[in-house]
Amino acid sequence: MDLIEEAVTAAIDSSRITALEIDAIIVSNMLGEVTSSQAHLGSLVSALLPHRPPAIRVESACGSGAYALHTACAFLESGRAKTVLVVGAEKMTDVSVDAIAAGLMVAADSEEDRPSGLTFPGIFGLIAARYMHEHGLTREELSLVSAVHHRNAKGNLFAQFRNVITPEAVSKSPLVADPLRLLDCSPISDGGAACILSTNHESEFRLAASSIASDAVSITKRPSITSFPASRDACGRALKEADITLDDLSCLETHDCFSIAALINLEDLGFANPGEGISLYKDLYEGKKTRFAINASGGLKGCGHPVAATGIKQLNDLAKQLTEREERWGMAHNFGGACASCGIHILERMHD
Repeated sequence: MDLIEEAVTAAIDSSRITALEIDAIIVSNMLGEVTSSQAHLGSLVSALLPHRPPAIRVESACGSGAYALHTACAFLESGRAKTVLVVGAEKMTDVSVDAIAAGLMVAADSEEDRPSGLTFPGIFGLIAARYMHEHGLTREELSLVSAVHHRNAKGNLFAQFRNVITPEAVSKSPLVADPLRLLDCSPISDGGAACILSTNHESEFRLAASSIASDAVSITKRPSITSFPASRDACGRALKEADITLDDLSCLETHDCFSIAALINLEDLGFANPGEGISLYKDLYEGKKTRFAINASGGLKGCGHPVAATGIKQLNDLAKQLTEREERWGMAHNFGGACASCGIHILERMHD
């Protein structure tokens, strides 16, 4: 609860409202029962506020944060609430690696995937191997992704890892699930994030779009494992809702749970053609100017991945980046499992 309380306090203190103006709470959490023997988190969080507003818990694996935001939007759009606190948190480091791996696998298909001994590194290892076969991606090229994200995280005070790593270090790190190595994988993390959405108060930011999409949980039920249709579907609907195009975006926070996912995400979201996502990372690694920032926060790899907090943290990072760059539009892309659920949010910084 300390992670949640710290995030909630920071969100309220940085806003223009008081705690008493919050009339609903959406809590994002995936692993409370596994890591802390604690469920019923909605009421626990509600008790942090003096008037104990109604609260519910939302879960959609690693995409829980985005789904909590989407749920808050539904409350606001329906008129059932005017000011909603959205908070996500996970405490993942107090149990064994085996327990966390088993806990995370509930986001996979328990009949199709788990009996074969797969974990998520194994699932994304299969995805990476197939992608390399289809598109000719090399091990050395893939290592650029984590190197770029670690370099971005260096200046982020909230990042779990602020150390610069070389592509060579990624390629030589211990093998986890061939061809993925340790430094291709986002870490096990503790963390919390919160934000406040309101139709009753003015802000310098507007949530211009909130869209979700779903797919088969098991990769064995999909025609291709090197593309995630839920990302494409959610992105298309979000762009239509915000009434913008990809060219309008200047900041992107995408779900790089594994390095290969970052490349597939860029292609599914429409920023690169299939097999060409690595070209953007080559430009970033070489310091070339790109038309939009990719995971300037450090992403899941550099910042850490406290699963249910990630989607909310992405939105907060976009607000910081748009302010610092004096840009208008940013996109947050957060998914669960092997993109069996996906949430896209588009943030607009309002002009003075």
